[in-house]
Amino acid sequence: MDGSSSQSRSAAGSRRSAGMEPLVAAIDQGTSSTRFLVFNTETAQVISYHQVELKQHFPKEGWVEADPMEILQSVHECVEKTCQKLRQLNVDLPNIKAVGVTNQRETTLVWDKETGEPLYNAIVWLDLRTQSTVEKLISKTPGRSKNHLKDKTGLPISTYFSAVKLRWLLDNVAEIGEAVLSKRAMFGTVDSWIIWCLTGGRDGGVHITDVSNASRTMLFNIHTMDWDPDLCSFFDIPMEILPLVRSSSEIYGHMKSGSLAGVPISGCLGDQSAALVGQMCFQEGQAKNTYGTGCFLLLNTGTKPVISDHGLLTTVAYKLGKDKAACYALEGSVAIAGAVVRWLKDNMGIVQSSSEIEQLAAKAGTSYGCYFVPAFSGLYAPYWEPSARGIICGLTQFTNRNHLAFAALEAVCFQTREILDAMNQDSCIPLSVLGVDGGMTANRLLMQLQADILGIPVVRPAMSETTALGAAMAAGAAQGVDVWNLSPAHLPKVTSERFEPQINIEESEFRFARWKKAVQKAMNWETTETSSTSTGRQLPCLTFPQEPAQESHWRPCWILSPIG
Repeated sequence: MDGSSSQSRSAAGSRRSAGMEPLVAAIDQGTSSTRFLVFNTETAQVISYHQVELKQHFPKEGWVEADPMEILQSVHECVEKTCQKLRQLNVDLPNIKAVGVTNQRETTLVWDKETGEPLYNAIVWLDLRTQSTVEKLISKTPGRSKNHLKDKTGLPISTYFSAVKLRWLLDNVAEIGEAVLSKRAMFGTVDSWIIWCLTGGRDGGVHITDVSNASRTMLFNIHTMDWDPDLCSFFDIPMEILPLVRSSSEIYGHMKSGSLAGVPISGCLGDQSAALVGQMCFQEGQAKNTYGTGCFLLLNTGTKPVISDHGLLTTVAYKLGKDKAACYALEGSVAIAGAVVRWLKDNMGIVQSSSEIEQLAAKAGTSYGCYFVPAFSGLYAPYWEPSARGIICGLTQFTNRNHLAFAALEAVCFQTREILDAMNQDSCIPLSVLGVDGGMTANRLLMQLQADILGIPVVRPAMSETTALGAAMAAGAAQGVDVWNLSPAHLPKVTSERFEPQINIEESEFRFARWKKAVQKAMNWETTETSSTSTGRQLPCLTFPQEPAQESHWRPCWILSPIG
């Protein structure tokens, strides 16, 4: 909000009111909360924001749902509360020139276009109910290969992606089947639901998604950049229920009501793509890691998709304009990162708040040989093993909650290390520095642990709202809005903090090797011990070493189910 510097910029001066730079807003709809943030287009600084926490619903073990109407209501509340704060700051709302949307990806919704009502709860991205659906789909591929569709989609057949969730809904929810037959059903990820509702809903709402979200459905061909008839046929999904695919930066429609009625919605990016844009990783070879409910490392691979040989996903990073080329990314996805802290707080009572885990871990200074594999939803990249379950091993009579807190933080770092190793092998150009963002990056101990375990510097921007920033940048740069210049010379300079590795390579490699040993013990649990997880309880077991010559003693472990 620096009015003095803006006076010298004549090109932008005509767009300003009372010396105020244009503002751009972003809806950031995540797994656990919704936020609405307003940014200054000159400095990329947050002017004001509001956040609303969301409930997650767990009807059965492994099932994770959200209420679409609660999501929508949270968006409206965040917009209006932020506008109230802006008025208190004497900021004129007409200075907001555009709204962008960024969202939790893969989460799947179906609604009735005539009533505007959802036909079922949203099935959240880390939901596991579709495992039997996945097995049926894989069984009909040549050689029973989970990678059968990878050439077109960049993705393995997994519970993670939207098409499998949609197939489950069509098979199991009668109301959805009836709505499809009567041409009333609309499918979308969270971005589609929000944009449809905000642009009018059943009264002319726009049913769209962008290329980054579409590329996470398994129905989208990442080469033709459109829905693929063969993929839809494979999943037996009617194409008429799918949204129109648009670029990540163009005017889709306008806000229909509320304090921002008439403002264009002109940016749309899945949350991890938005963070890549917000971190300004526009050059091939640049990477970022976002620490939220899950953990997601993306590497910009330029305008050509790179198909991974090491368990990573190939995804569309962004397409910043109708006539612009799409850029791709290699992605490593970890299901449980920040969610492990929530589990320690809500299920186990080991911490009272998310911030307390750093204090406990710092007291320990080590895990004391304790390793935590939080495979509550199976393991994602690079394993793609849904049968894995969470495990804590290496316990002794000296282990206490401080060591468990440290082990939980280390688990996030070890999972990132596994992805980074795979990414280095696929790209053939080892990363020399990692940009980071997301809520967990406020934990300085975690950031130092990450640098130690990776053996490379970790760089954290001072402005942590990179996901929302990316959506705002896409919205502001859209043709017809044109208030945010994304050329390299005009990108804002962002200050950052750098964490350098502080332990020797031998120590890092030893700890990582023990982690990988713990991962192997977590594998195939669900398929080999189905009765032990059906109760939803934590079941103690004693694991004996497979190689007694290398281990002089055994230590107990805990196998963990997703829900306490």
